[in-house]
Amino acid sequence: QVQLVESGGGLVQAGGSLRLSCAASGSIGSINVMGWHRQAPGKQRELVAIITKGGRTNYADSVSGRFTISRDNAKNTVDLQMNSLKPEDSCVYYCNAVGRFLYRDYVSWGQGTQVTVSS
Repeated sequence: QVQLVESGGGLVQAGGSLRLSCAASGSIGSINVMGWHRQAPGKQRELVAIITKGGRTNYADSVSGRFTISRDNAKNTVDLQMNSLKPEDSCVYYCNAVGRFLYRDYVSWGQGTQVTVSS
């Protein structure tokens, strides 16, 4: 089983920045894709950004150019640098990992961290 622990959420004014971090532990094996998703109350969870083991990235249109995802394969961590934050970025942000351990694929999620952007 893989555990993901997020940190770095909080309250920030519009235009400000936050950095989210996520660390994986447990029966990790090889993590192919790590990412961040977010969910606002009453809405479906949506992809924010993902990064492959080789460093390829993909971003939601709503955050492209403002957010940057990065990972450290040796430490099994993934970060999300969020700049020029907007009130509509206020959500619970979830870390996600897709990998394989002992020939079994897995998808793991963190517990989430709240980001609140005030106008």
